[in-house]
Amino acid sequence: MKITFIGATHEVTGSCYYLEAAGRKFLVDYGMEQGPDYYENRDLPIAPGDLDFVLLTHAHMDHSGNLPALYAKGYQGPIYATEATCNLCDIMLRDSAHIQMFEAEWRNRKGRREGKPEFIPAYTMEDAMGVLRNFVRCPYDKIIKPAEGIEVRFVDAGHLLGSSSIEIWMTEEDKTEKIVFSGDIGNTNQPLIKDPAYIRDADYVVMESTYGDRSHGERPDYPVMLAEIIQRTFDRGGNLVIPSFAVGRTQEMLYFIRQIKEQGLVQGHDGFTVYVDSPLANEATTIFSENAYTCYDAEAMELLNKGINPLSFPGLKTSVTTEDSRAINFDEDCKVIISASGMCDAGRIKHHLKHNLWNPKNTVLFVGYQAIGTPGRALLEGATEMKLFGETVQVAAEICRMPGISGHADVNGLLDWVRAFEEKPKHVFVTHGDDTVTEIFAQRLKEELGYDATAPFSGTEYDLLENKCIHEAVGIRIVKATASPKTSRAARAYEKLLAMGRRLMTVIRKNEGCPNKDLDRFARDIQSLCDKWDRSDF
Repeated sequence: MKITFIGATHEVTGSCYYLEAAGRKFLVDYGMEQGPDYYENRDLPIAPGDLDFVLLTHAHMDHSGNLPALYAKGYQGPIYATEATCNLCDIMLRDSAHIQMFEAEWRNRKGRREGKPEFIPAYTMEDAMGVLRNFVRCPYDKIIKPAEGIEVRFVDAGHLLGSSSIEIWMTEEDKTEKIVFSGDIGNTNQPLIKDPAYIRDADYVVMESTYGDRSHGERPDYPVMLAEIIQRTFDRGGNLVIPSFAVGRTQEMLYFIRQIKEQGLVQGHDGFTVYVDSPLANEATTIFSENAYTCYDAEAMELLNKGINPLSFPGLKTSVTTEDSRAINFDEDCKVIISASGMCDAGRIKHHLKHNLWNPKNTVLFVGYQAIGTPGRALLEGATEMKLFGETVQVAAEICRMPGISGHADVNGLLDWVRAFEEKPKHVFVTHGDDTVTEIFAQRLKEELGYDATAPFSGTEYDLLENKCIHEAVGIRIVKATASPKTSRAARAYEKLLAMGRRLMTVIRKNEGCPNKDLDRFARDIQSLCDKWDRSDF
């Protein structure tokens, strides 16, 4: 009975865990890495065709996005997920396949002129359609049995429509161990969807730590805050551009704007237009409405029971075709433009930035997490220009953000979630956070709650029957290729050395409380090693 950590280890994206239990081999999540990739991930230690099944926490691409690639490599088994997650994956994986194929076509058209070899996409539309046929829809809170000796239950994680934490009971040799995968734990009091459910017992826990080092702060009145931004932008004759994730955040923005219009919070600009320029976001909004009765919270349901659609209002216009999208920038009236992607690294939002960033009348409002290395993060950190479609665009528009708005629990929400276990788990594995954040949060679990907690690197293997680490991997940083292969090899060797240094610190911490004579001998060994390599003859 073993777990091997593959992705989202010391990184925020690329969620993937491989488990062996009761004679079965299966995955929890198989997500894409999005944004900069800092550490090497171990390959799956099994041919995809030999997997028995996959469990999926939710539809975001960093948890589901590589499933078509798994299918392309031979996986034909079932993928278990909630009803809403299956619905969202139906549009999101098809959209991802379209992007993969479009990029391959563009790169190959350019590459042929330069004599480069053909670029093969990670997967095709056929792969996406194939894997979607294998999704198995599961209700919340009902135990299912994907295999003999394994039971599974999906519990509402409150992060996204259909998102779940997953409870897994595994039985071998008359011994049952329960492991809980948190998935992405939701923020409380989000619009539309329910708060995360708490789980009361587990032997092992694999939990995210996206905001494991910080608080969202006091929750603002988001409709009032958004209304103030719209007001001052429109008063100076500008447009409000909102880079927004198509699934989840866009629907929250629509929810707030409906309130703003209903309550008349923007003065002098009656009937202002709101464009949602994202075919994916428009399809996702429909799926939200279709799953209202199983996923919406009490406030949203109260609106529905009054005959009010929480995601619709006068002045809302949806853009589907590229011609629709281009036409938005020829509308001279003040307007709100909501477009994907949320971090400005792809999609139609880049066109709207090109048309709006240079004008000081306009505002660009960020309403979600901006990963390090993304254009959105650069704008928030004060970039004065941006390269868009080969053209340098000066940044003159107002750049602002709505603080605290997040689909993820902050550090306090994470602690509340993990405190809900009535008895201490045997071990908590901290994943899905920036490099140092995972370590910081694991240390906090140890110091404040007395939990046995670690932040594993990709490739770490853990025996769940014996409660012991079989193989503790070290993090190998990805080094970009340079003009000199020798320089690249040297950089990689140095990164391995740094990784061993991090492992040494882990070993030192494990020896806390050992007899003094053992600690003295350990210190002498380290001193001797330092004396040997503290050299000046390079």
